[in-house]
Amino acid sequence: MMTEALRLILDAAFHLFILAALVRFWMQALRAPTRNPIAQFSMAFTDFAVKPLRRVVPGLLNLDWASLIVAWLAELVLQVLLVLILRVQLNVEMLPVLLFLAFVKLIRLSIYVFMAAIIVQAVLSWVSQGHPMEPFFAALSRPFLGPFRRAIPPIGGVDITPLLVLIAFQLVLMLPVTWLEAETVRMLQRTLL
Repeated sequence: MMTEALRLILDAAFHLFILAALVRFWMQALRAPTRNPIAQFSMAFTDFAVKPLRRVVPGLLNLDWASLIVAWLAELVLQVLLVLILRVQLNVEMLPVLLFLAFVKLIRLSIYVFMAAIIVQAVLSWVSQGHPMEPFFAALSRPFLGPFRRAIPPIGGVDITPLLVLIAFQLVLMLPVTWLEAETVRMLQRTLL
C-alpha cells in the first residue's frame, strides 16, 4: 500500500516536470507561440535544468535538444527510483534497458501532449474562435491534422480529422508503443535473473 502511494507521488511529480520539458521541446520544434500561460509555465518550470545544459548541448537542426535531454534524464531518474522502490538491486546491465524504457515513455508522453493539443484546439474552434491560446494549440496539432485535412474534406461543414488523428494516435499507443514497453520490461526482468 505504501509502495503504491510512493509510486503515485513520484510519478505525478516527475511527470509534471517531464511534460513541461517535452512541451518546451515541441513548442520550439513546431514553432508554437510562446506568449501564453502554458508556454511561460513550461519554460519557467524547466529553466533551472535546461539553461545550464544548453551550454554543453547546443541546438542542432533548430531543435532544443537540451529540453529533450532534460525530459529523458528525468524519465530515467523516475524509472530508476521506481525500480529501487521495488527493492531491486540495480546493476550495470539494467542501465541500457532503463535508458530505452525512458525513451519509450517519452514517446508515449509526447503522443499524450499532441492528443491534448488536438482536443483543446477542437474544443476552442467550436466554442471560442479567436481565443488567445488557439495559435499555440494549432501549432502543436497542425503537423498531424494537416495531412488528414488534405485527404478528407469537411463532411457537412464538420471537420472530422481531429477524431481520425486521435484514433490513429490511440492505435500507435496500443500497438508499437505498448509492445516496446512490454519488451523493455521483459528485458529488464531478464537482467534481474
